[in-house]
Amino acid sequence: MDLNADLGEGFGAWRLGDDDALLNVVTSANVACGFHAGDPSTMYRVCRLAVDKGVAVGAQVGYRDLAGFGRRRIDYDHDELRDDILYQIGALEAFCKVAGDRVRYVKPHGALYNTAAVDEGQASAVVAAVLAYDPALPVLCQPGSVLARHAAQKGLTVVGEGFADRGYLPDGRLVPRSRPDALVHDPDEVVTRVRRMAVDGAVVAVDGSVIACPVRSICLHGDTPGAVELARAVRAGLESEVDIQSF
Repeated sequence: MDLNADLGEGFGAWRLGDDDALLNVVTSANVACGFHAGDPSTMYRVCRLAVDKGVAVGAQVGYRDLAGFGRRRIDYDHDELRDDILYQIGALEAFCKVAGDRVRYVKPHGALYNTAAVDEGQASAVVAAVLAYDPALPVLCQPGSVLARHAAQKGLTVVGEGFADRGYLPDGRLVPRSRPDALVHDPDEVVTRVRRMAVDGAVVAVDGSVIACPVRSICLHGDTPGAVELARAVRAGLESEVDIQSF
């Protein structure tokens, strides 16, 4: 099982989360590429640290929305969204190359992630960008989503992702962040949830129903209070059940 986290999400003088500490826990780093968060110096630093620690670097691509942290849906022209994603992958690739590695996968961020999960047009734009850049790059996304289907139909490798600390709706989508039950705060409950995802391929939704959640990667959010301690607890809880390694 892979453990991933969104990293490099500061901007300029502002830092968000403890990238250095999380890089000692995760096996894959979703690095912000400058559109929803991140900047060249942050990308350089995080890529160097990740490569030094043997952590796979993925392009965390998002909307052009620094003010909203990429969490506001934007209606894009298909080709414009494709090109924005290509731009972000290429930018991160430069820093990976300098660090001695390359971009290993692509993961949409925030509102783009949620929109591409249900929207045919935006999902196809993400897939078009990956196909144009490197068809060998896996796409990290929710299993059963529109993006997962589009990517698989085009021959891309799809890596199903589960969320350690996010609530799930009965249809498998994430609970919107505007709702009070969007996040799971209890560390013991989080560990129990990820172990169930890893062993049984299932998760308990907010209404109590058990839904399928076949995943190869677990996302640990780095911008929540106590994120590092929670990440360590999740890794410890999983290590007795599965091997922890990048996909």
